[in-house]
Amino acid sequence: MEEYKSPVYGVRAVPVEKVTANNYNPNIVAPPEMALLELSIWEDGYTMPCVCYYNPGDDTYELVDGYHRYMVMKTSARIYEREKGLLPVSVINKGKEERMASTIRHNRARGVHQVELMSAIVAELTRAGMSDSWILKNIGMDKDELLRLKQITGLAELFADREFGMSQEWVED
Repeated sequence: MEEYKSPVYGVRAVPVEKVTANNYNPNIVAPPEMALLELSIWEDGYTMPCVCYYNPGDDTYELVDGYHRYMVMKTSARIYEREKGLLPVSVINKGKEERMASTIRHNRARGVHQVELMSAIVAELTRAGMSDSWILKNIGMDKDELLRLKQITGLAELFADREFGMSQEWVED
């Protein structure tokens, strides 16, 4: 009997034109998070492959997980160009029902960001001297969310040595 080897050990660089979305993924990502995903891929590269099923009949790859990473490749000219149109893909060989279940498992296993943990991250970044603008850009928050998270962690500590009120970083253009 052959020893099991996880699909991630066989990541392939696949032309994005050969990849198609499935028609059963219930996951959606709001525009601010899509912008953050594009920034993440720009700054860090693709760090996780998309999961696909290979269809040898028409030499295509159907997405099981990674639709939004795939969409970044399709919609961001700078990433498409840098990556030469190649999407990192790991392949699973399962029937449609199993692929559907896999899609849901992948989505649900990611979980959600807990407010307390996000507040702790904001507090740590603030203590490290990162500006509100830096946090907004690199963590993908809007101004109201950042303010709420700072308030949760301890208003006095995070606003110490600062004039109370809206800083120039927060002024709308």
